[in-house]
Amino acid sequence: MLNKKKRLLLIGYNFSPEPTGIGKYSGEMIDWLANAGYECLVVTTYPYYPYWKVQEPYHKNRFWYKKEVKNYESGGKITTYRCPMYVPSEPSGKKRMLLDVSFMLSAFLQLVKLLFQKKCDTVITVVPSFQFGLLGYFYKVFKKAKTVYHIQDMQIEAAQDLNMITSKKVINLLYQVEQFIFNKTDIISSISEKMVFKIKEKAKKEVVLFPNWSDTSFFSPISKKNVLKEGFGFNKSDKVVLYSGAIGEKQGLESIIYAAEVFKDKNEVKFVICGTGPYKEKLETLSKDLNLKNVIFFPLQPMEKFNQFLNMADVHLVIQKAKASDLVMPSKLTTILSVGGLALITANEDSGLYAVTKKYNMGLLVAAENQIALNEGIDNALSTKDRETIMKNARTYAENYLDINNVMKTFEKIALK
Repeated sequence: MLNKKKRLLLIGYNFSPEPTGIGKYSGEMIDWLANAGYECLVVTTYPYYPYWKVQEPYHKNRFWYKKEVKNYESGGKITTYRCPMYVPSEPSGKKRMLLDVSFMLSAFLQLVKLLFQKKCDTVITVVPSFQFGLLGYFYKVFKKAKTVYHIQDMQIEAAQDLNMITSKKVINLLYQVEQFIFNKTDIISSISEKMVFKIKEKAKKEVVLFPNWSDTSFFSPISKKNVLKEGFGFNKSDKVVLYSGAIGEKQGLESIIYAAEVFKDKNEVKFVICGTGPYKEKLETLSKDLNLKNVIFFPLQPMEKFNQFLNMADVHLVIQKAKASDLVMPSKLTTILSVGGLALITANEDSGLYAVTKKYNMGLLVAAENQIALNEGIDNALSTKDRETIMKNARTYAENYLDINNVMKTFEKIALK
């Protein structure tokens, strides 16, 4: 039944059909709401992540605006406005800032047009980029809409910690802008308990936990892993250590290659790196230079095969920088938990990621940015007697806390009513 009283507007540059990361979650959120009868408007750009290149069939139209409409049997509807944006093929700190500014300007022009349409009751802005909250506030001023500021990534802290921005004056200015957004926003939400705590300290107001989810009905355990391995070109006896996700320079993924070098004489242990990103070619070159035969690179897997692909792995690597493990809840982890995978996570003891993993005993933990710890952790993961217990705990956690229907119903009740 159509929820006539609710029209929603989402603002963010990552959206469907991006297969991973924030775009995946924003797309699934809006799809769920449209299925529930909401009329949804989306101001976004063309799909580019994690490839850092606008994807077909959008590539030719990427320099102009495009409108898409999708109707649902529920009476819900999604109207997507795709805005042009600068997309660097090799993202750096400065190029990412230019990306943010270019979307900010093109999205603003689209937002002005929407002021002359029927009012949206709620505006959801998705971070990154943090300044998109200004767009939500702009719409609120003219249309008196409720604003939700959803933080997927603590962007300013990440830029500061990774030395992407070194000027103290610039950092202070960014924090001032962020505080203005906090003050003017009705509801602030984020994806992990530790991030909620940190943002609450900064914003000096309540922050809602709105975690990333998994479709636990689609992503589910499959028992016959050995048969699955053969389907992807491996032997039944192979032990598959899998990293699946975006491949960026700042993630420290070269540690996987160096770990593979340690295991090169154990022929049954295969390291699989699946995904795409600006750093993939460098990892391939590093593997080739070390003459490693036990590292296999896979492209992003189609959705219809992805559950089988994840279930094939004996160990799932979740590689995080030391500081990032407190600022970002890795999206890949939710899917690993959903399939009941054995996750080996790099996170230090003072991080939120470490705390939640330890609390529910749903993964193995090793120190971040510590090659020896990673090597030993992989060896332990391949032989641990606690494998079945940890995998069962992972699936139970996903069912209890990460099911998309449970998460979205809670968010709907808190933020949209």
